[in-house]
Amino acid sequence: MHTVLLAGATGLIGIELLGRLLRDDAFDGRVVAPTRRAIGLKHPKLLNPVIDAMQVGDLDLREKFVQIGVDAIDTYASCLGSTMRKAGSREAFHRIDHGLVLRWARIARSLGARQALLVSSVGADPSSRAVYLHVKGEVERDLAGLDYPRVDILRPGQLLGDREESRPLERLAQLAARFYSPWLKGELSRYRGIEAGTVAAAMATLIREHGAAGHHVHHHDEMRALAASR
Repeated sequence: MHTVLLAGATGLIGIELLGRLLRDDAFDGRVVAPTRRAIGLKHPKLLNPVIDAMQVGDLDLREKFVQIGVDAIDTYASCLGSTMRKAGSREAFHRIDHGLVLRWARIARSLGARQALLVSSVGADPSSRAVYLHVKGEVERDLAGLDYPRVDILRPGQLLGDREESRPLERLAQLAARFYSPWLKGELSRYRGIEAGTVAAAMATLIREHGAAGHHVHHHDEMRALAASR
C-alpha cells in the first residue's frame, strides 16, 4: 500500500490534491493528512491525525503516527504555504514555509519515504532579495539535501482558485494573471497563472507514476502536460 504524507491538506492546492487522490481508483494507497483541526471528512483512504506541529516535538509527531497505525511513508507531498501578512512576520513566515516544510520532510524520510514533492514558486531563488522567493529558494535547496531518491519541485506562477479565507490582493492578482497570461510565450510561459486544480492534478500524476530517481523541476507547461496525462 502506497502511503502519502500530505502537508498543507487544507490549503488551496492541498484540498485539490487530497480530493483527487481519494477519488482516484488508480491510487491504491492511503493519505496521511495531519492538520490542526479535523478536516471533517471520512474516507477509507484518509487518515487525519489532529495535531499542531508547530507546538510539539518530533517524538510527539512520530507517536501520533504510531497511534494511527502508520509506521512507513512512501511519498511526502508538501502543499504548505503562507504569506507574510497571514504569518504576521518574516520570522513566522520562515518557520512555516521553510521550517515546517522541512520538518515534515525529515520525518517522512526517516519513515522510508523515497519521493518528495514540493509546491514552490516560479522565480524561487535563495539569492533573491524578495523575501518570498528567497525562502522558497532556500527550502528547495535544503529539501534537495535530505537524500530523497526522487524530488519533484513544482513552480507555479500566480495560483488561480477560490480560497476559504479572504485575500483581496490575491483576488486582484488573479484577475491580472487571467489578463496577461495568454501573452506570455516561450520561456515567459512559466509566469502564466495556473489553476490550483491543475497543479494538484500534476502532483497526483507524479505520485501515481513516480518515475526515475533524480531532481525534477516542473514549470507551467510541464505541469499542464502532467495534469492532462491523467
